[in-house]
Amino acid sequence: MNLRNRSKRPAAEVHTSALNDIMFFLVLFFLLASAVANPQVVKLLLPKSSSGEQSVAKKTITVSITSDLKYYVEKQEIAEDQLAQTLEQYVQPDQELTILLYVDRSVAIEDVIQVMDTANKLKIRLVLATEPKPQS
Repeated sequence: MNLRNRSKRPAAEVHTSALNDIMFFLVLFFLLASAVANPQVVKLLLPKSSSGEQSVAKKTITVSITSDLKYYVEKQEIAEDQLAQTLEQYVQPDQELTILLYVDRSVAIEDVIQVMDTANKLKIRLVLATEPKPQS
């Protein structure tokens, strides 16, 4: 049996004051790393509403969809199934192209998504045009 006095043993202490700083820097590092690792998660191109200026490509095409589902490319009416072929004529390999999409508010979202899919297949940027809110 061990009958030695146990009170004379040195007490084990762990200083955790530096661990708070280390944990803070690790959390900060992982937050920044996760934001940089996937920058294309949410990419929005929003025009400034106060000045009306937008940063778009040098060459833009206007595509309009009316309430009775008529499609217009550069104010020229086209059939819905000819949209891809018409937009393909505007694509040039050395020039960035942007579509300004004007849609009547009564048009279903499926028709808008169809134009967005066509633009994505042709690797054309697309900006959905809106009216500015009245300032009060």
